[in-house]
Amino acid sequence: MKKLLSLIFGIVLFLPLTAGAAEPSENCRLEQVLMVSRHNIRAPLAGRDSVLAQITRHSWFPWRVAAGELSMRGGEMETLMGQYVRERLERDGLFAPNTIPVPGEIRFYANSFQRTIATARYFSAGMFPVADVPVEHHFAVNETDPVFLPGLTDAGDHFLAQAMTEFEAAGGGEAVCRQAERGCRVLAKVLDFEESPYAAEHDGTGFSPDSFEICLENGYDIKNSFMPACKASDALTLQYYEEDNPVRAAFGHSLTWEEWQTAASVKELGVNLLFRLPTVSKALSAPLLEVAGEELSSKGRKFTFLCGHDVNLAAILSALEAEDYVLPDSIEAKTPIGAKLVIEKRRGADGREYAAIYLLYPTARQLRQREMLSLAHPPAVVPIELRGLIKRENGYYLFDDLMCRMEVSVQAGKGYPSEG
Repeated sequence: MKKLLSLIFGIVLFLPLTAGAAEPSENCRLEQVLMVSRHNIRAPLAGRDSVLAQITRHSWFPWRVAAGELSMRGGEMETLMGQYVRERLERDGLFAPNTIPVPGEIRFYANSFQRTIATARYFSAGMFPVADVPVEHHFAVNETDPVFLPGLTDAGDHFLAQAMTEFEAAGGGEAVCRQAERGCRVLAKVLDFEESPYAAEHDGTGFSPDSFEICLENGYDIKNSFMPACKASDALTLQYYEEDNPVRAAFGHSLTWEEWQTAASVKELGVNLLFRLPTVSKALSAPLLEVAGEELSSKGRKFTFLCGHDVNLAAILSALEAEDYVLPDSIEAKTPIGAKLVIEKRRGADGREYAAIYLLYPTARQLRQREMLSLAHPPAVVPIELRGLIKRENGYYLFDDLMCRMEVSVQAGKGYPSEG
């Protein structure tokens, strides 16, 4: 009985995040929406002939796309996300049913990777099914757009010193290694690592988290002793989404929900540390955050979709000084596959502009089961709280306060690398 009451209480607590955030405000009319999206399900970045083939005797999921490319399931789920957003925005009066946007009303802009371009195209197909929506990207396919992934090659001494001070204040490499230990043990068990060719060649080592460092002098990089485990964590997480049977996804092992989260956490350690350091996050998010600010100030713009990566979400959230948050029903802790950071501009009955900010993401079950998404069966929604900004009585931030926070962050980020 006690367990049942706990379950009911947990469900009641979660409902306002999904249902409440999806309901229109009678007093605040929706005028504009901006989304910064992570791409949907992709094949592992490490290909079939990489270290993945050496760290386990088992066969990985037979991906039908090249390394790093959006999978067919990823495309399908992104279309479902687009259909859900269309239903919401039609209900809220931002678009009419089956609308064909006029020039300037919408913008779809993606990093120039296959997975980000494809994600934007699939989402646009779900959101505007009768419109021919152009997806903007500025470089050859699979070349990096510095708006999404800027380098830090001109970082000055002050910037480097400040970043390293923040890194050490967060616990430094030792703290990361401690956090990685449990995840590496779970991965070694799932992979039967001790029986692998890699373990035989390296005397059973390779998953031992005993060193971790960040390198910022020539761009930015992460080096650690457990890189094979990071690649395995990435591949196993994606395999969990693609493989319908969770036991097969874990190579015959039955993992608990917590063990799946622990296994997934290894690949996130570098992202969640490096891209959440205040100095680094502001520098790395400044170009994309500047585009976001321009979009939110663009006259006539109703909807913007900026498609990038988990690092974009992590950096922007840190740069905007987001409070810590928990994502229910996700094995990825902070920036799950297909997640969107959403900013809504609304007009209050008092004539003032307000803003809502939240994360929208498909749950692990929705991804794995290819569940239809609708107002009655929505993806997960988690409001984002920003330190130092006060929500008004209607539950929204003043839009000017959010824009000021964005501008301050952008200017700080532009200034950091050149300081000497």
